[in-house]
Amino acid sequence: MRSFIFIGAIALLATAAHAQTLVDPNKVAPEYREAAEKRRAEQLRQRECALKADLEKVLPRDRTAFLNRCLETMAAKQ
Repeated sequence: MRSFIFIGAIALLATAAHAQTLVDPNKVAPEYREAAEKRRAEQLRQRECALKADLEKVLPRDRTAFLNRCLETMAAKQ
């Protein structure tokens, strides 16, 4: 039983380690802050489109095309 819990904990940590975190513009040097703000905005747009894909239950084979369309429409709105 202990080994099962240990393996589960390792798997959870490995999954969390590979997840991309949002860039925090306040934690970078001032000369890179503008680039960090742009990257964070792009990450938020990508997450929003990924959430839309999840809610619409887009098939994995169609997900890339869906995400590209979503990001293009968001860029066109701005």
